[in-house]
Amino acid sequence: MAIATFRFYEELSDFLAPQHRRRDFDRACARAATVKHEIEALGVPHTEVELVLVNGESAGFERIIRDGDRIAVYPKFERFDVSSLLRVRDAPLRDPRFVADAHLGALARLLRLTGFDTVYANTIDDDEIARLCVEEGRIVLTRDRELLKRRTITHGCYVRALQPHRQLHEIFARLDLAGGARPFTLCLSCNVPLRAVDKEQVADALPPVARQLYERFSTCDACRRVFWEGSHWRRLRAIVDEVLAGREGPSTRDSSGTWIAAARSASPMSSDQNQS
Repeated sequence: MAIATFRFYEELSDFLAPQHRRRDFDRACARAATVKHEIEALGVPHTEVELVLVNGESAGFERIIRDGDRIAVYPKFERFDVSSLLRVRDAPLRDPRFVADAHLGALARLLRLTGFDTVYANTIDDDEIARLCVEEGRIVLTRDRELLKRRTITHGCYVRALQPHRQLHEIFARLDLAGGARPFTLCLSCNVPLRAVDKEQVADALPPVARQLYERFSTCDACRRVFWEGSHWRRLRAIVDEVLAGREGPSTRDSSGTWIAAARSASPMSSDQNQS
């Protein structure tokens, strides 16, 4: 048995028992226990960890803990580039794609709104989520910390916020997504890329007001809906602008209800809505 001293920093402390938060503490570790095993035994999913220092040196999750080790565990660094020190996973995902668990449907749709490929179904189970993470290189989004402890899940985020708009701001901030956003390029319902379409091709599917007022249209090849920049689009545009700017405004406050419409809407500019 080895006695090691642990210290978890910043938001990682939230996963710990109260007596272990924001302080050094000793822990008796089993023979041949790895860093990953002990971190998760203390309640911290390995996907939340960005950097582990053992006796001042960067270490991977499979490092065997030895008696007297001092282990410092850090979350993602927001202001410093520590990429040269990282040892806990093979490589970052260059093109963020997500899979959201069955309880994060509203967040999934808001991510699609900002252009991020996000798989979601209200029937999706943990095995399917893990499979998509491995086979398609997706980042797992969940509020289930036990799911994130699965060995096969290498990239994931424990979503702390409860309201969808706050969840969106949280994920954008943690993963620095603003630079990669491509708003209004995916169908919120199908997660399929939208494509531009000539007005003449869809004229018969348009309500009279849309046919009269708008010239630019797009469509989803999966659900066949037609989209245009109507009043609902303008409300969604405000939500997108706020998250890209890193601020919360009237379009995303709980009291407005607009973010709820954005999260639950089947489509951002849809022909099945009478909008102007």
